[in-house]
Amino acid sequence: MSFFVQAETPEPLHPEQAGWSAPLGLAGVAGAWLLGNQADEGIYQYRVRLEPGARIPPHTHPDTRNSTVLKGTLWVGFGESFDEGALVAVPEGSLYLAPAGTPHFLWARDGAVEYQESGVGPSGTRVLQ
Repeated sequence: MSFFVQAETPEPLHPEQAGWSAPLGLAGVAGAWLLGNQADEGIYQYRVRLEPGARIPPHTHPDTRNSTVLKGTLWVGFGESFDEGALVAVPEGSLYLAPAGTPHFLWARDGAVEYQESGVGPSGTRVLQ
């Protein structure tokens, strides 16, 4: 569920007001739906915070997702197993695409990371490991 409510005047959407939780029960990972939800039809935005060293294992989504790194450097790799040699640095301010059905994995290798991903639902997440 999103905390976004359509208003007659612009209203800031503050991530601190969102319902943060640990997606997939992953240690060091917190996420919040800011707009929509992957289970619903339409555009969604999901904010993710990774503590230093936190990893997200290989997983896929049925839709293409684009992610913008807001803080830190996010290390991203494509493949069905977590391969440190396949990781690419996505620095603060940069964006990467995870094409639909492409296995990918993430690591906050150098410190805390915050990123926001968007896509079009309905969607989902399938962890491979």
